[in-house]
Amino acid sequence: MRCSVVPSSLSARRGRFQRGSHGVSAAPRRRRVLAGPGLLPSAPLSPGAQPGPRRCEDAAVTPRPSRRRLLLTGLPIAGLLLLGACTDEHADAGGDGPRPGGRPGAGTTAPSDEPSSVCPVSGVRIRALGTNAAMGLRALGLELTNCGTADYPLYGYPSLRLLDADGTPIPVQVIEGAKGITSGFDAPPRPLTLRPGERAGAAVLWRNLVTDSTVVATSGEALEVASSTGRARQAVELDGPIDLGNTGRLGVSAWKPAEPTTPAPPPAPPQPSGAPSGATTPDPRV
Repeated sequence: MRCSVVPSSLSARRGRFQRGSHGVSAAPRRRRVLAGPGLLPSAPLSPGAQPGPRRCEDAAVTPRPSRRRLLLTGLPIAGLLLLGACTDEHADAGGDGPRPGGRPGAGTTAPSDEPSSVCPVSGVRIRALGTNAAMGLRALGLELTNCGTADYPLYGYPSLRLLDADGTPIPVQVIEGAKGITSGFDAPPRPLTLRPGERAGAAVLWRNLVTDSTVVATSGEALEVASSTGRARQAVELDGPIDLGNTGRLGVSAWKPAEPTTPAPPPAPPQPSGAPSGATTPDPRV
């Protein structure tokens, strides 16, 4: 909105009445708003014209929304708030919300497997040490640890059971020693007594050979080991299948004391970089 100076001739003309179809009526009044101290002329004055009264240009008036429209506009917001309240009540009543006594924000986790540090009821823990393969000969190391609190007597050979991928036992011939498979593993067993924390070792041997094309090759996916026949077996983790080919034979050595591990020597203390620059060498004649 801005105000300007209007010539007197134009001012007089704007003051006349307008004639309508039903008689003489005054021109409709428009709302006038002063823009402020900065008044600029809307049109230049012609030479010799006298300045007339100031007029203000009509400003567009923004209509105010009716109260009914405001009430209707607020309905969706109220509906959303009501819907949220219903959702919260449903969650508290038995939805997926937290249960009483539960920790907020905690998800449901599946039960974890039994950690390897837990000692079995038998008092010993058996694990596989990995497979060594060379020239078709396979050797799988076994380690038995007395994890209990009492001495554990041990004698003889490990008891083995080979399983397929479905957990079905595979019929194989287990040879005590390695006769017919390799040499050097036929040492006879001797009685052992493992104190708590002591270990014993053995080895499982086989060859991946296919000598008869009419016999289906055998490959075991799991192995269960007991300290001796008649004792509880434990599943050991393999780093690969036990591929027997069609030999159908497994050799196993007798238990023997595990090699003691030699602790690493402590690191030597750091040597001084050199004598101080101000030090003097003593005279041997003194």
